Amino acid sequence: MIVDCKLISLKKINDPRGNLAVIESAEHVPFQIKRVYYLYDVPRGAVRGSHGHKKLEQLIIAANGSFDIEIDDGLASKTYHLSDPAVGLYISPMIWRDIKNFSEAAICLVLASDHYDELDYYRVREEFILGQKNEK
Repeated sequence: MIVDCKLISLKKINDPRGNLAVIESAEHVPFQIKRVYYLYDVPRGAVRGSHGHKKLEQLIIAANGSFDIEIDDGLASKTYHLSDPAVGLYISPMIWRDIKNFSEAAICLVLASDHYDELDYYRVREEFILGQKNEK
């Protein structure tokens, strides 16, 4: 459900030479990290994501620049603007997400609770809504 999604502040170490953000499984992230990937060079106006996951959990971070993430559980929706590399958005299972409004040179870093599995995806919104109803 959308109420399970939340912003998570990462451990940040300030230093005059540059800041450091720390991400540790089960410490700062509520799951064991099994996969990391990132989006970059996203063209202006492009929308990424546009899917939901049955079981996968994710933490999404704006490692550089900014973007918006609209999340939706079939009943409610909320939009987050990510621009701080020391803050991530935790997305629980059964949440549809659209990532858009990428700034120039934005990098969207994604930490995932499991390896890639095509069977875990809802890629059609109507199927996602039906899946939500079946989960209840």
